[in-house]
Amino acid sequence: MDIQSIKNRFGIIGNSPALNYALNTAVQVANTDLSVLISGESGVGKEVFSNIIHSLSPRKHNPFIAVNCGAIPEGTIDSELFGHEKGSFTGAVDSRKGYFETVNGGTIFLDEIGEMPLGTQARLLRVLETGEFIRVGSSKVQKTDVRVIAATNRDLLESTTQNRFREDLYYRLSTVPIRVPSLRDRKEDIPLLFRKFAADFSERYKTTSIHLDPVALQLLVNYAWRGNVRELKNAAEQISVLSTDKFITAEVLQKFLPQRDYGRSLAIIPGGHSGSGMSGGGGDFNSERDILYKLFFDMKKDMNDLKQMIFDVANQQGYTPVDPTTTTNKGIVQVYSEPEPITNGAYSNTPILLENNAPHEDVEETLSLADREKEFITKALKKHKSRRRDAATELGISERTLYRKIKEYGIKE
Repeated sequence: MDIQSIKNRFGIIGNSPALNYALNTAVQVANTDLSVLISGESGVGKEVFSNIIHSLSPRKHNPFIAVNCGAIPEGTIDSELFGHEKGSFTGAVDSRKGYFETVNGGTIFLDEIGEMPLGTQARLLRVLETGEFIRVGSSKVQKTDVRVIAATNRDLLESTTQNRFREDLYYRLSTVPIRVPSLRDRKEDIPLLFRKFAADFSERYKTTSIHLDPVALQLLVNYAWRGNVRELKNAAEQISVLSTDKFITAEVLQKFLPQRDYGRSLAIIPGGHSGSGMSGGGGDFNSERDILYKLFFDMKKDMNDLKQMIFDVANQQGYTPVDPTTTTNKGIVQVYSEPEPITNGAYSNTPILLENNAPHEDVEETLSLADREKEFITKALKKHKSRRRDAATELGISERTLYRKIKEYGIKE
């Protein structure tokens, strides 16, 4: 089957060399039983590639299941994957088969494999090497014949150096690596995708299809698209539904392309990773930390800009304040407002800065990163009406990490 037939069958749009190379690799490896590691940012379509590999493999008539490792709590993931015996833990009222048992002869797609706990990684490695597993609470070794396709938005090789992912499992999974390009790496495909989405939504909502003028089209192509195809599709739907003018200019388009917030602007992890789906999936500790660092840096910068503005105003009015961009021992700056008449007879409040030479103590600025993180999570949950998966994608973290943060901060959804 040629590449164009694959694209038509699975609804893949685009002709970029990087996309075609990834598809070629998927087609070539499909007929084997080799493990495959699919990497790429959130929303690039990693699960679609797993479906392609399974559908073209000798296992295509056998079961296929997709498991999001980041959405399963750490305490139950072993039971979900490998099953458990009755009474093996609290709540285990019956024996249960795991995915590796029920999908025997088929394919299992492990999405967000980087979120898998180390203990579960050891169990998975044994399955990959010997085809053997043991249910939780059992001592009986069982056999299974399952092909494993894994996906990640992390730099797993970097994670191995931080002891967050087993090195032996990484090399066992990445027998054949497939890198799905981000939308920014295939800009030539953005107009094609947008036109397809616009046409689909026009048909769905019985409206006139939208069209972009040349300037708007250039803006669309140059936009960051941190959420990749999923974000582009959402934008096309919003514009199709909300825009009264079906000929979209750059000014109109900008209303639907808001400035990046902290979480999403840092959803890209070193190595260019960040979920799943050709139009729709995670994050990790690094992105959480980067969010906080970015927030702290920007808040400090805003504070310095504000100080500089006050300093300039004071100079214009003939006052001599302490330089806000440096630390001195001369004193602190006091700011107050003095009513001053303006032309229409009203009064305005003009800031006046005076130097205070009285003894003082330097006050160190403090910023609570935890409070800001809680604030972002609360806003994301509210924006997405408590849909955790969407909120986690917005913040650039995994669903499991979001769940943990909600519990940690006591956030009411």
